[in-house]
Amino acid sequence: MASYSVEERANPNSLEYRLFFKNDKGEYISPFHDIPIYPVAGKNVFNMIVEVPRWTNAKMEIATKDPLNPIKQDVKKGKLRYVANVFPHKGYIWNYGAIPQTWEHPGHKDENTGYYGDNDPIDVCEIGSKVCSRGEVIKVKVLGTLALIDEGETDWKVIAINIEDPEAANYNNIDDVRKMKPGYLEATVDWFRRYKVPDGKPENQFAFNGEFKDRDFAINIIKSTHEHWTALVFKKTDGGEINCANTTVSDSSFCISQESAKATVEAVPPCGTANTIPPEVDKWFYDQKN
Repeated sequence: MASYSVEERANPNSLEYRLFFKNDKGEYISPFHDIPIYPVAGKNVFNMIVEVPRWTNAKMEIATKDPLNPIKQDVKKGKLRYVANVFPHKGYIWNYGAIPQTWEHPGHKDENTGYYGDNDPIDVCEIGSKVCSRGEVIKVKVLGTLALIDEGETDWKVIAINIEDPEAANYNNIDDVRKMKPGYLEATVDWFRRYKVPDGKPENQFAFNGEFKDRDFAINIIKSTHEHWTALVFKKTDGGEINCANTTVSDSSFCISQESAKATVEAVPPCGTANTIPPEVDKWFYDQKN
């Protein structure tokens, strides 16, 4: 089974910070393009790249427009972005990340939602008991999905559980989450509805009135986004500013050498001392309307 490692560059909690990925041979790879969607072909188990560990606030994400697509912190108006603690939620309430080799095509109107894709890999909320590490690659069982409409774009949120979780065998569909973790799905809808309110933005909306779709529906959505990614990386569609540089997709014209990949990584300064996180990140936001 493939294993992966990460290499930090520049100071954590800085605008320059990047988290690059390596395969089990120590070769640099793109987590977006080189980590396969399936850890084992033919099974409905998916790889998930953890961008944000549960209970943390830094909005980390795969840098889709950067060479090799390292994880970096989102920036807004020149400042590092942190999600607020919107009472009663402390930071992210799941391990949050993405399924590799997927892409929500911004030129494709989703037939289920009526909105175009958000131009990112498909997002995953992993609900297991372990708090994962940033950059960890885990294997997950898909349970369902929520259709967030984020500022007019389709932004699917897949609900999944780590297959190594002690209780994973008890979870096979979205209703199992409702039964085994009562309140968690409702909290998930509440989190996505309100997480931008502290920034002065309106509440987010959902397709299907905020109802979760089941496992089979979710898997079909994931497979559709994988098809869009395939078209992207093989130049069958225009990806705009998406950076498709990879080191292992051999039939892709975007495939680069290890020498080029190493030069990309070394262009970022070595990892140094972490910068201080602003104290306001620990404050709580209380929505006066609720």
